[in-house]
Amino acid sequence: MHILSRFIVLVAFVPAFLPHAGAAELPIAQDLINQMSQASRQLNYDGVFIYRRGQQLEAMRLIHKAGAAGEYERLVSLTGAAREIIRDNESVTCIFSDDKAVMVEKSRPDQFLAGLLPEPVELISQYYSFSVTGEDRIAGRHSWIVNISPKDAHRYGYQLWIDKDSHLLLKSQLKNKSGLLLEQIMFTQLSVLDAIGEELLQPSISGANYTWHRGETVEQAEGEAKNKWRVGWMPEGFALRHYERQAISTSKAMVDHLMFTDGLAMVSIFIEKNNSQPESAAGASNVGGVNTFARFANGYQVTAVGEVPELTVRKMANSVVAVD
Repeated sequence: MHILSRFIVLVAFVPAFLPHAGAAELPIAQDLINQMSQASRQLNYDGVFIYRRGQQLEAMRLIHKAGAAGEYERLVSLTGAAREIIRDNESVTCIFSDDKAVMVEKSRPDQFLAGLLPEPVELISQYYSFSVTGEDRIAGRHSWIVNISPKDAHRYGYQLWIDKDSHLLLKSQLKNKSGLLLEQIMFTQLSVLDAIGEELLQPSISGANYTWHRGETVEQAEGEAKNKWRVGWMPEGFALRHYERQAISTSKAMVDHLMFTDGLAMVSIFIEKNNSQPESAAGASNVGGVNTFARFANGYQVTAVGEVPELTVRKMANSVVAVD
């Protein structure tokens, strides 16, 4: 037998004959998620992860720096066309080598990967249930497995692998109500560092001779957004988190962007003037766990996008009305 095959057989079957250690007392799931949320924001780390969405599979590198000055993040694609996203407290810069384009927009806290985690988790306990289901080993690190299950059909479920040592998220899965895997992120390498050098946060793509697009945003208070547009239906627990008017860089047309969240799942609704009303552009589409639904009404295009079931984005988009 080839030496590699013998090694695989040894790794796969020997543990079945070894005595099992006594079962450790399981921690509280909500405590683990709160610790994960804090660690993701407060620690310095550099890791490589695999991202699977539908039939798409990508490898990416994430560098995160935290300190008194705030958070800094650099996300680098390691497969396909060279792309980088650099975020700080002021701006988010997206560099696309295939299009030879750079997009710069104002940064928001929820754009950081760490900002997608609920804190404190008790705020969403009305809409999700939590449990610790076991232990595993990811990227050479021992982890707890935490299940987050929705209490209704308008949200997805999550399974998280949380590092026992650093409390960082090592792996996550997004699943529908049937348990079908929709998206997965898994670190294959992760280092927690005392400090992150400034050179690690600098783009490797210069952007010279690229076309630069700078987003024009006119932010308004939530009350102003509610006075102009009303979303007549949303899942219980969802609320308007952010509203802004954005200028599309190509046409300079203004788009209203309303972002809703229950503290974990997010849905964005985009509303723009569109008198052509192409029927072929209306309807639903899906990539992995991201569902999109668009409709046309009274000269406007309303598009809802989110990591929620198609039913949710459809009902939210269909409930949008203008307020006189």
